[in-house]
Amino acid sequence: DALRADDNIAIMSYSSVDFEVHGRVQGVCFRMYTEDEARRLGVVGWVRNTRQGTVDGQVQGPTDKVRQMQEWLAKKGSPSSRITKCNFTNEKQVKQLDFNDFRTTY
Repeated sequence: DALRADDNIAIMSYSSVDFEVHGRVQGVCFRMYTEDEARRLGVVGWVRNTRQGTVDGQVQGPTDKVRQMQEWLAKKGSPSSRITKCNFTNEKQVKQLDFNDFRTTY
């Protein structure tokens, strides 16, 4: 059954994706909430403010958890944020994680 095969793939490998969130996402605790959500889901990576007024970063972890994080980044964010667009790039499967945790970088 196809679902079971996909589950096995998710256990053996991880997903990695880069993101950039546009809108009112700076000065609204977006990075802090992103860290909290990432830790809640058990994904790793980083988040930072950009000079362009966006927030970007990278998420890695089990595919289903990375998908949940993508959904959160694109639709939810922090309570005071207003997300107008979220771009995901460089999506790929990886054999191992590049990070031990999820943190804000500068």
